[in-house]
Amino acid sequence: MSTETPPKEFERAPNHFTDRVGSPDWPLEAGRYRLVVSRACPWASRAVIVRRLLGLESALSMAVADPIQDERSWRFTLDPDGRDPVLGIRYLGEAYYAREPEYDGGISVPAIVDVPSGKLVSNDYPEITLNLEIDWAPLHRDGAPDLYPEPLRDEIDEVNDAVFREVNNGVYMAGFATRQRSYERVAHRLFERLDALEERLTDGRYLVGDTITEADIRLWVTLVRFDAVYHGHFKCNRRKLAEYPALWAYARDLFQTPGFGDTVNFDHITRHYYQVHRNINPTGIVPIGPDLRLWLTPHGREDLGGRPFGDGTPPGPVPPGETVPPIG
Repeated sequence: MSTETPPKEFERAPNHFTDRVGSPDWPLEAGRYRLVVSRACPWASRAVIVRRLLGLESALSMAVADPIQDERSWRFTLDPDGRDPVLGIRYLGEAYYAREPEYDGGISVPAIVDVPSGKLVSNDYPEITLNLEIDWAPLHRDGAPDLYPEPLRDEIDEVNDAVFREVNNGVYMAGFATRQRSYERVAHRLFERLDALEERLTDGRYLVGDTITEADIRLWVTLVRFDAVYHGHFKCNRRKLAEYPALWAYARDLFQTPGFGDTVNFDHITRHYYQVHRNINPTGIVPIGPDLRLWLTPHGREDLGGRPFGDGTPPGPVPPGETVPPIG
């Protein structure tokens, strides 16, 4: 038996609060809950995109945290007086402790908070989007797309499982690896999966079926951050996203689709990763690239057919107060 110490790998902590809106304890009511996000966070970005595509803006208000955390984690310093105007709190952690005063775990986004009580309902990011898609259906806009169609759920779940292990979480496992062997193992798995996705998307416009689904949203939130932060900051540098013809065109296609690019704040993304992760980037210097204007270049994916919103329609304009800085 080898006595060599096994290589360490990054482990993501399980989510502690897993309740669903629409359950007896948390009935579905328009205006009762608040979605707390950071535009820097890919896990939170999933919920932002789904909320927008389904037209839940008027039913589920949204708070955007500062991309730069302090020792108490996510804070509302983007709001007047550093306090969320709806929840009346300075830190997201206050909603966690209102729910469980002795809680001593991490404070993460996305989070759904019950406005009347100020208590956290859920920080279960894989389930929050499914909750919005299924349990919140009575409050969806007219023409909302079906992002989790029942006949395709098994295939969507299978794709999501592989994408989570090797892409969504894989970039973090590479970035936070502290040993060479561990880093190389997860980095190789990441690019093997990206190679497989490149092949899958060469002849198909979307990952599952001919419309946008939950699977596309989960992959895309990592792709949109790839060249800006994961390639350099997390050492995922065997290839840039822009060096994958199909994946890069696929990512641009979705970026230019209402509900995707209009939710992205690259300034929040780059400042968060490069300034918060001082163990990886001690100087806190934020790089000037890549050229974001490339996201607006033609992608040619229309030639593959597909119906982005299926039998539904695109979402309407971004609500006032939720716009992001334009590229260009």
